[in-house]
Amino acid sequence: MPTLSDLAVSHTALDHADLDWMHSLVSDWQLLADLSFADLILWVPLRDGSGWIAVAQMRPTTGPTVYHDDVVGSVVAKGERPLIDTAWDERRICREGDPDWSSGVPVREETIPVRRAAVEGGYAAEVPAGSFVGVIQRSTNLSSARTPSRLELTYLQSASDLAQMVAEGRFPFSGDEPILVRSPRVGDGLLRLDRAGRVTYASPNALSAYRRLGLNADLVGAELGKVTAALCYGDEPVDESLMIVAAGRAPRETEVESGGTIVQLRAIPLIVGGGRIGALVLIRDVTELRRRERELMTKDATIREIHHRVKNNLQTVAALLRLQARRLQVREGREALEEAVRRVGSIAIVHETLSHAPEEFVDFDDIADRVIAMTGEVSSPEAQVTPRREGSFGVLPAAIATPLAMVLTELLQNAMQHGFAQQSGRLSVVVSRATERLDVLVVDDGKGLPADFDLENSTSLGLQIVRTLVVSELSGRLRVEPREGGGTEVGLSLPLPAPPSQ
Repeated sequence: MPTLSDLAVSHTALDHADLDWMHSLVSDWQLLADLSFADLILWVPLRDGSGWIAVAQMRPTTGPTVYHDDVVGSVVAKGERPLIDTAWDERRICREGDPDWSSGVPVREETIPVRRAAVEGGYAAEVPAGSFVGVIQRSTNLSSARTPSRLELTYLQSASDLAQMVAEGRFPFSGDEPILVRSPRVGDGLLRLDRAGRVTYASPNALSAYRRLGLNADLVGAELGKVTAALCYGDEPVDESLMIVAAGRAPRETEVESGGTIVQLRAIPLIVGGGRIGALVLIRDVTELRRRERELMTKDATIREIHHRVKNNLQTVAALLRLQARRLQVREGREALEEAVRRVGSIAIVHETLSHAPEEFVDFDDIADRVIAMTGEVSSPEAQVTPRREGSFGVLPAAIATPLAMVLTELLQNAMQHGFAQQSGRLSVVVSRATERLDVLVVDDGKGLPADFDLENSTSLGLQIVRTLVVSELSGRLRVEPREGGGTEVGLSLPLPAPPSQ
């Protein structure tokens, strides 16, 4: 399905500012749909003025839908939907006409012109209105109509006020951050405030949330800011953001806590006809959500601490091996222990990186650079070889990072020892990454391979480790062959899992 931006660019004359306003509107118009018990369709005039195109659609969560199929991308000609034309031409909300029975159920149609505020700060009463950019069609399924309750009447009155704000260019609130997906919704709990910040209506869910905060009296008639401050702060200084939200003076969010209960508040000032007539405050009990988040944070901290301790233990093992190597008089034994030190060190680098990472994924470029630097430090002074990296490994899971760090250590060390004995040259790690595959080349211009070299029958411990890790653990492919022009080229091709979600 084409996106709002795709349709607007292809079929309309909306400019960048208009499109930003449209995106802000549709990011938060679930509120209007739920308060209206109605479907919303956003229509924008075609570039040639011949009709309208539907660029966005929203269904209510509080009532039955009218449109079971998506209408985004539909085009209607001028005159085909008279209410849309009238709302656009006369710059007013249109509610005329009897219910439409063409779909088999009674549907009440209304249209709301969408005006973009001329300047940022659309919640301010004095902000002048700007240009019109589209029309919202509001369609209500009347098949389940009944005598409305106090809650439904409050919803409908609030929806009417929001619709008027849309027509005046005061909703959505320009210049503010987009509302998060986890913000309170209408069904979570709703309070309606008057201009002084006193509660004129409290939904059952909103009242229950305040009961859990410790409220024993009725909310209706009370000043929300004072009540909330007394419950959550007592005699302590009150957070200014709470008073702003609880009074409905600005479109903001805050959280309050009392008695182990955490409640999220979101204020929507109601500004109609140039003046603030009150506000809506959406309420959600997020106690369980925050508890789970704290548990996850605790688990993440524990995992990072484990990685930190593993790194420390590995460094201790490396120090012991290094100490033992210094005491050995046999050169072969000393070299074997020094190789073991480097292998342990490469694993320790991965765990050190994981100890700072919030998840089991690491930026492998940093690890590779440290492994490369470690290899360069142990090269003989006569060789004067400085390894380098070309390309980026990107973010890799720990299950790949640990064996890959050991593979790089072995290959680079092998090139240093056998390719550049008493001579200078170039040693490069060339990386190429695709969505599902990682290709790595370790290339040197050193002495090259022996004439009778056979990877499968090689007795080199380092190459045996590399082959085992690449083929068996990483399910990849390994090749070692002479480089054209002299030297050696080792190629790794590794499959990658799906990247972590952002």
